Amino acid sequence: MSTLTIPSTESTTAAVDPSVKLLKREQRTMLMLLSPALAVVTLLLVVPLGWLFIQSFYSDGFTLEHYARIFTEGIYWKTFALTFKISIIVTIAALLLGYPVAYAITRLPRRWSMIVLAVVIVPFWTSILVRAYAWLVLLQRSGVVNDSLMAIGLTDKPLSLVHNELGTIIATVHILLPFMVLPLYSTMQKIPKDLLMAGSSLGASPFMVFWRVFFPMSMSGVIAGSTLVFVLCLGFYITPELMGGGRTVMASMLVSRNIQLYSDWGAASAVSVVLLVCVVLIFNIVSRFVPLEKILGSK
Repeated sequence: MSTLTIPSTESTTAAVDPSVKLLKREQRTMLMLLSPALAVVTLLLVVPLGWLFIQSFYSDGFTLEHYARIFTEGIYWKTFALTFKISIIVTIAALLLGYPVAYAITRLPRRWSMIVLAVVIVPFWTSILVRAYAWLVLLQRSGVVNDSLMAIGLTDKPLSLVHNELGTIIATVHILLPFMVLPLYSTMQKIPKDLLMAGSSLGASPFMVFWRVFFPMSMSGVIAGSTLVFVLCLGFYITPELMGGGRTVMASMLVSRNIQLYSDWGAASAVSVVLLVCVVLIFNIVSRFVPLEKILGSK
C-alpha cells in the first residue's frame, strides 16, 4: 500500500522565494527609477506649498491675523467676488464660443477638421504676454476695433474697452478658449455616429437628435472644459494686470501687491492658500461626475 507524501513547508517556501525576491528586486528598481522624478516634484511642489502654508500662519510668531483679515476686510471680499465673477463669465463665454467650434470640427471632413484644430492649437505657440498686449493694441481708444466701429457708424466716440472688466474678459476668453475646445472635441469625437443615425431613422429632427442624443453625451466634455477654464481663470495674473489697468483687481494681483507694496509675505500666502483650497474643492466636487484624468486632458 502506497503512502501519501505531503510536501514540506520548507520546500514550498524555497520554491516561492525566487519569485518573491524577483518581485522585490523589481520594486526596488522601479523606486530607483522614480526617485529623480519624486525628488523634483518634492522640491518644486511639496516644499513650496509647505512653505506657503507655514508662512500664512507666521508674523513674528504663530498668528491667525492673515486669515482673519481675509474674512473681515471688505477689500478681500470684493477681490474674491470679482475673481469668481470674471471666472464665471469667462467660462460661460468660452463654452458658448467653444462648443460650436468643437462640434464643427467633429462634423467637418477630416482634412478641414485638422485645419480648424490646428488653428485652435496655434495660439499655444504664442506667449500669453504677447497675446494680452495684442488685445491692448486692438481695443485701445485709437485701436482697430474702435476705429472700425466709428467708421461704420455704430458709435460716435471711442468706447472704453480696456482698463476695465470688459477688456479683461475679452482677452481672457481668447486666451483660455483652446482649453475649452480641446476637452469638448476629445469627448465629441468618441460619440458613436450610429446613435445619431438611429435617432434620425426613428423620425427625430436634426435638432432633436442633437438635443436628446448628442448634447447629453457631450456633457462630460462640457464639465471638463468648464472646470479647466474656470480654475485657470481664478489664478490669472498677466492678462488682468494689463487689460484691467489696475482697476480690475483679481486674487492673483492681490497676492502680488501684498508682496510688492507691503512686503507682507504672510498675507500673500494666506490669500494663496485660500485660493488653493477653493481650487481643490472645485476639483473634488467635479471629480464626482467626471474623472480627474479627463479634466487634466489624459486619454
